[in-house]
Amino acid sequence: MELQVSNSPFSQEQAELLNRLLPTLNDHQRIWLSGYLVALQGAGAPTAAANLVQAVAAAEPAISKEVTVLYGSQTGNSHNLAGKLSKKLEEQSFQVSLASMSDFKPNTLKKIENLFIVVSTHGEGEPPDSAIAFYEFLHSKRAPKLEGLRYSVLALGDTSYEFFCQTGKDFDKRLEELGGERISPRVDCDVDFDESAAEWMGNVLEALGKLSASGASVSSTASAAAVSGTESEYSRSNPFSAEVLENLNLNGRGSDRETRHIELSLEGSNLQYEPGDSLGIYPENHPQLVEDLIAAMGWNGEETITVNKNGEQRTLRDALRRYYEITVLTKPLLEQAAQLSTNGELKQLFEAGREQELRAYLAERDLLDLVTDYSFAGVSASQFVSILRKIPARLYSIASSPKAYPDEVHLTVRTVRYEAYGRNRYGVCSVQLAERVEPGDTLPVFVQHNPSFKLPENPDTPIIMIGPGTGVAPFRAFLGEREETGAQGKSWLFYGDQHFSTDFLYQVEWQRWLKDGVLTRMDVAFSRDTDKKVYVQHRMLEKSKELYKWLQEGAVVYVCGDEKKMAHDVHAALAAILEQEGGLSPEEAAEYLTRMQQEKRYQRDVY
Repeated sequence: MELQVSNSPFSQEQAELLNRLLPTLNDHQRIWLSGYLVALQGAGAPTAAANLVQAVAAAEPAISKEVTVLYGSQTGNSHNLAGKLSKKLEEQSFQVSLASMSDFKPNTLKKIENLFIVVSTHGEGEPPDSAIAFYEFLHSKRAPKLEGLRYSVLALGDTSYEFFCQTGKDFDKRLEELGGERISPRVDCDVDFDESAAEWMGNVLEALGKLSASGASVSSTASAAAVSGTESEYSRSNPFSAEVLENLNLNGRGSDRETRHIELSLEGSNLQYEPGDSLGIYPENHPQLVEDLIAAMGWNGEETITVNKNGEQRTLRDALRRYYEITVLTKPLLEQAAQLSTNGELKQLFEAGREQELRAYLAERDLLDLVTDYSFAGVSASQFVSILRKIPARLYSIASSPKAYPDEVHLTVRTVRYEAYGRNRYGVCSVQLAERVEPGDTLPVFVQHNPSFKLPENPDTPIIMIGPGTGVAPFRAFLGEREETGAQGKSWLFYGDQHFSTDFLYQVEWQRWLKDGVLTRMDVAFSRDTDKKVYVQHRMLEKSKELYKWLQEGAVVYVCGDEKKMAHDVHAALAAILEQEGGLSPEEAAEYLTRMQQEKRYQRDVY
């Protein structure tokens, strides 16, 4: 309620002061002030004023109750965790400002007293798109001294990558270099991050509680339970068993590719998603790989082992199939395995000068290779599985609009099969979907929200979609949504694959949308149908004048698919178009694209 001058005994200036003060007070402060005003009656003004100054000084908190939580997210995990932390802080009466790094104004950094960062590492040690500008500012000469800052960092990553959690490590180090005080140690999370993130949140709340004048301390145990406890809705930690409605191969006869179109029922789950979100699936390892691993080690597949801290027990065969990751090697895993092996050569892989050899081994082998190449004779199953990490969920861009397909979710999944080192290799989830999942079966799933990859709020905004191969999946969702909502904005799709005749995914749907005007333009590139390989970036350059015109009209650019090559080639093509058609220098073109990212006009879902 705002105090009005007309019905109060206060002057305009006094009313303005009170209106600024009162909304900022918490319950404890309001009660204290009420009691003080009552006690003030009858006291001499000078004495009362002196008492007020002393009382306020004594009651002044040792730590500001204002907290800023910043997140840098590519797939939505950091965003979700930052939201959970903010909620816990608000429950402890902290005033929280939650923001994406892309929306944060760096020049306000010096005013912040309490800063908590949740950030993922994208690609080979790089910050996610939404964090790039803030990351560069903080590591530039423009970054201010931050002697009055208290902070902590939660870093998300994947130990199968060489530069594990590098972005979070960089932020943590840089804030310290600028004079910040780390009030809780940085925590680095692997793909199974729930417990580690909960522990970090508990440590943060406990540290703030100790510093707070109110003495409100929050135990890390209680906080961890609150964050990681079972929620009423289905989630990453409590997946929904979704029935498979359809499982089709989208590629034509004669194609050397297999792409599955999967339709799942979400009926009864209350799971909600938007175009641009992803669906997580907890997969199973290939049964043949499990049997080969058990045989190579001489284990008994029916032996009972404990698989987690809760004491859950499973047979070894079931644990290797459904619980542990056995197809990806990481450096931490190899380091622990070296302590179990009687083969000294494994330890030698970590010697100086053999970094490239180690890197290659990690990238190209799996657990069966490891136990075959190096001796683990006598190592029990329980010993060995204790060093394995839990199998992570596989995320797939959703290929359907919930308005077009209520209570359903569709996926587009390329099957991965190849031979290496004398053995057939399989994509864990993709081959499971292709070979061992039929309509009527169920899959454990959850929705992964991605606020960094969304249709524009204004339905009249033009959109440019670039998605070769399975990267086209979210654009099927985008156009399905625009058709259902009657959006009038122009749309342009760049799509590519190998052969027109066998690999044109969703061809009939694109043609219908073109006919109906839902899709304004479409340019395709089939790389194996011409003598010279042609990709989507080549089509973009061929249409540079028109594409630049769309950019000038405010079009939003979306890129989905391979991060290692395609996304970089598309980025370079956009820069070249800005230079060629806009007359920009390379530096100005780079700034233009950075500005587009900050304005959410250049969004990427790359992997």
